[in-house]
This record gives sequence, C-alpha cells and structure tokens, in this order.
Amino acid sequence: MVGLLILKQLENLSDERVVEIWVQNLYFQAFCGQQRFTWKLPCDPSELTYFRRRIGEDGVRKIFEVSVTLHGDKAKEEEVVVDSTVQEKNITFPTDTKQLTKIMTRCHIMAKLEDVKLRRSYQREVKKLLRTIRFKSKGRKQGEAQRAVRRLRTIAGILIRDMRRKLSPEALEVHQQSLDLYDHVQRQQRSDTGKIYSLHEPDVSCISKSKAHKKFGAKASVTVTKTSGIIIGALSFPDNPFDGHTLPAVLSQVESIVGKRPTMAICDRGYRGKRRIGDTRIEIPESGKGPKTEHEKRQARARFRRRTAIEPIIGHLKNDHRMLRNYLKGWIGDPVNLFMACAAFNFRKFIRILYFLCLKLVVHVFRPDVRPIQTCA
Repeated sequence: MVGLLILKQLENLSDERVVEIWVQNLYFQAFCGQQRFTWKLPCDPSELTYFRRRIGEDGVRKIFEVSVTLHGDKAKEEEVVVDSTVQEKNITFPTDTKQLTKIMTRCHIMAKLEDVKLRRSYQREVKKLLRTIRFKSKGRKQGEAQRAVRRLRTIAGILIRDMRRKLSPEALEVHQQSLDLYDHVQRQQRSDTGKIYSLHEPDVSCISKSKAHKKFGAKASVTVTKTSGIIIGALSFPDNPFDGHTLPAVLSQVESIVGKRPTMAICDRGYRGKRRIGDTRIEIPESGKGPKTEHEKRQARARFRRRTAIEPIIGHLKNDHRMLRNYLKGWIGDPVNLFMACAAFNFRKFIRILYFLCLKLVVHVFRPDVRPIQTCA
C-alpha cells in the first residue's frame, strides 16, 4: 500500500489509475515487493483512501523522512532555503449564488430523505432568479441581478428555518451540524472574517498572496537545501498565518528530521521581521546600502540568486507530483498531500542520481577507453 501511494505521487496518477497501471506494469509490481507477475488487482482503489486515513499525518511523515534519509549527508547542509505557496483545494471559485443554490438543493435532498413536506419548494422562482443573475449581472440592469441574489439569500434562510421546525428531534440531532453550516454561509457578509468558501470543504482559507483564481486552499511551507536541492521540510498551516510567524515551526521540523538545526535560512521579503531564531540566522534581501564590504555584498547576491532555485522546485511539486490541486478531502488531506508530493520529489531525485551512476558504471566496464559523461543530477 505504501508503494502504491509513492507511485501515485511519482507518476501523478489518481487512485483508480495507479491500480490499473500496476496490473500492466512489471516494474510497478517489483517496486511494491511482488515476487511474481500477476494480472490480479492489488486492491480496490477506495482502499487507498482508507489506508491514508489509518496512517494519518504521522504515517506519511515517516515516508517523507525515508525519502530525506536516502540522500545521506547531502541533506545535512548548513544553509537552507524556505518559501511558502498555496496548495489549492478542489473547489470552484466561491460566489454567493453558488453557495446559496447548493444550500437550497441540499435542503430539498434532506427533506426528501427525512420525509418532510416543505411549506414551499421555490424551485420555479429560483430558476427565474438564476436566469436574471446570469443575463443581467452587467450593464444597466446590474441592480436587478443584485436584488435577485438578495432574494436567493432570503429563500435559503426560509428553507433552513423550515427544516429546523419540521425535523424530528432524532433527525435534527443528526443534521444539526449541516444546518449550522448552512446557516453560517447564508448569514455571512462580504466583510466578515472566518468565512466559509465551500460546503464540502469548510476548512478552506483565502490566501490573498496568490492569483485571484488560485488562492483558495491551505498555505504550505517548503524547505530545501541550498546546494543539493533536497526537500528536507514540509509543513501545512491552517488559516493564513504570516510567513515570518511560521519559521519557528519550520526550523523545528527540519531539526527533528535531519538531526541538526541549520545555521542560516534564506527567505524572500515575505518573511521580514526577526533576523534570528535560536541559532539560525534569517537572511532576507535588502537594498544593498549599509556598512558591508564588496565581498560581503557579492556573497549576499550569490546567496539570493541561489534562493530562486526553490521556485522551480515548487513548480515541479505542483505540476509533476499532484500539488497543483489537492483532491484529498478534509483538513487532514492538506499535510498528507504535501508530504507525499515532497517525498515523491526526493525519490525522483534519488532515482535520477542512481540512473547516472549506473550509466557511468556501464560505460566504465564495457568501454573503458571512453571518457564518462559529466552529468548533473
């Protein structure tokens, strides 16, 4: 099961697809410890979901720690690079119309499930209001669309209160949490704090530092060694904390995984604030003015040029290892997906190093007169 989770992130596959390819691929079966080739499915795809729930965050963290340990002393550098990004959740762009329409649909489903007769369904009126919002949201008739949104909010509140009145005490206890969630979404205003952006993912936060269409998810911090580019730290944070306030937890995690605390953490200007945390110095780009020698300035420029190497690493995590959109449900899905993506990146890096070493060995054995290829992992 652990092998399937690693292969899923390595090859950017879904649970269903990784199980299907496992049956066809001899190397996948050998990687998972299979002694003989078989055409039988290793498990049902849904079992991967239950397995992730069983091992939880601690289990996937152990997988990530193994991926760091594979690289040996290369992961124990004195200087590290820290940066944060947004791990986007699998939700659509939240608008009042979408949220209110979903609340009304769920109220109708709940009424049908509990055999409750609503005072009025409002289905014809809702259909007319949605048409108004769709075709009159711009131009001179914009006010009519705004009035339609307000009417949708009113109808959603009526249905919620109607369900509270007519549900039996036992059914009300079962659906109390859902009704409270619907009531919170129906009442929230544009300027409120602690807003809910999705009914099926209520823990999603709005990260304003990201692009407008890619900012609803969880903040993720990634720590990379300065020279070798190995990911040695990964943390997911609820809400939207200031980047500088996340550094103590990030450095403590790196110390627990690697066994030593880095002497320097190179960050961007989003981490401005404290210049030292414990024994670790925090380096942030400055204007260049001050009592520094030319040698120190050249060192600082080289250091911050090297800091930008973390940006393509985050890009590979998102596009190659399933961090672009997090499909794992719930708040526990954020650290699980982040740890597995970073572990897959480290495994991929180790496989690439192993490949070049084997290539040099083959060239040396069979063609000793040929100069070995100089490659960089």
